[in-house]
Amino acid sequence: MTDSIFSLNRRSFLTTAASGSLGGMALGSLMAKPNALGQPNLPHFPAKAKRVIYLFMSGGPSHIDLLDYKPTMIERHGEELPDSVRGTQRVTGMTAKQSSFPVCGSLGKFAQHGQSGTWMSDLLPYTSKIVDDIAVVNSMHTEAINHDPGITYINTGSQIPGQPSAGAWASYGLGSENRNMPSYVVLLSQGNGKNPGQPIFSRLWGSGFLPSSHQGVLLRSADDPVLYLKDPPGISRQNRRAQLDDLASLNRLKYQSSGDPEIETRIAQYEMAFRMQAAAPEIADLSDEPESTFALYGEEARQPGTYAYNCLLSRRMAERDVRFIQLFHRGWDQHGSLQRDLSAQCKDTDQASAALVTDLKQRGLLKDTLVIWGGEFGRTAYSQGGLGNGRDHHGRSFSMWMAGGGIKGGITYGATDDYAYNIAKDPVHIRDLNATMLHCLGIDHERFTYRFQGLEQRLTGVEHAHVVKGVLS
Repeated sequence: MTDSIFSLNRRSFLTTAASGSLGGMALGSLMAKPNALGQPNLPHFPAKAKRVIYLFMSGGPSHIDLLDYKPTMIERHGEELPDSVRGTQRVTGMTAKQSSFPVCGSLGKFAQHGQSGTWMSDLLPYTSKIVDDIAVVNSMHTEAINHDPGITYINTGSQIPGQPSAGAWASYGLGSENRNMPSYVVLLSQGNGKNPGQPIFSRLWGSGFLPSSHQGVLLRSADDPVLYLKDPPGISRQNRRAQLDDLASLNRLKYQSSGDPEIETRIAQYEMAFRMQAAAPEIADLSDEPESTFALYGEEARQPGTYAYNCLLSRRMAERDVRFIQLFHRGWDQHGSLQRDLSAQCKDTDQASAALVTDLKQRGLLKDTLVIWGGEFGRTAYSQGGLGNGRDHHGRSFSMWMAGGGIKGGITYGATDDYAYNIAKDPVHIRDLNATMLHCLGIDHERFTYRFQGLEQRLTGVEHAHVVKGVLS
């Protein structure tokens, strides 16, 4: 009974305070800086990166054909993968009943590039030119074996849907330095590999149990970047401003009586939408870009909805201090037609990915922008179907690369065995990747928590995760 009385008194106090000076101060602070407020104790230490651009290759790019050079596989192309290599690893139902598991050597030709001598496939001719600016990690691993749990895991820290996305965590922790744009923006593109690619669900950029103001905002690839961005005919900016002022007054009255923090979020989001009516079209207007930009990114950068266009928009948003920008490019799930479809995916992404790093570097933005490239897992060393036809999912080892804020360029970190099947040196779990990303942003992942359902929740979960110091500059 005593607990109930104290609980009632706390609720009464908060409701009363919300309608008095405390509520007024909170609401006034929100209205003054509606999207800039991060957590008062963050960053924990000086950050190397102010923002993140996450180039997510949905479907699982083949590390064997792109980034992890294995001459043994080329020599033993067509031979049976040794049982000692495959071991008792669980495989998907798509290849579990195959009578044989023939080794499939890389379909791309590898060579060393740059002053660092980094090995890279000729399927990535443009990325090969920036190897001295990137860190290739060949020892990534995950427990997930299928797409939906895999992409959910790497983006939210859990295979179970409902957790906040990495971008939402960054927004919650650090807020935004651009009051006219969301702190977390998402762009989608469909590749020319597997079409349609694996589904992309909005929960992948959701806020989970964090305040809903931190969820990602999806910018569309055609017409208005955001639905209803333009006012209807006959509605001027002055009229819209007056409408929002009246609506905000009503919402404040409700907030004063209930103290519901989601009302604060609603007021702030209406204000954000009003400011985005001017900011978002300006970002999407490429008329001020010189011809040299399109020579760098490729002609597809002129076409809304393409990966190249989204990379260019990412640079424009980075210039405007958007905190977290995430591109999802579908089509990397090559179970069949490996040579044709993987080549098509590389043509979609290779030039623009390298151009983004180059462009950021030329503008002095790479030093404080963390760029991440990779998917939810890799592909098998053995063929699915006929020799060279396709590759199945493989989470035991795969490759990603990083560049920019806080990352050491021109290195290859970690190693796999002769078949790119098992990790031989310096394993990096996807939790470690997220811990390292937060570290670059000046955040200690172990101290960055949010209390929910009686637990101090973290992006890196309750299991062990560590910052990969070997890739830090």
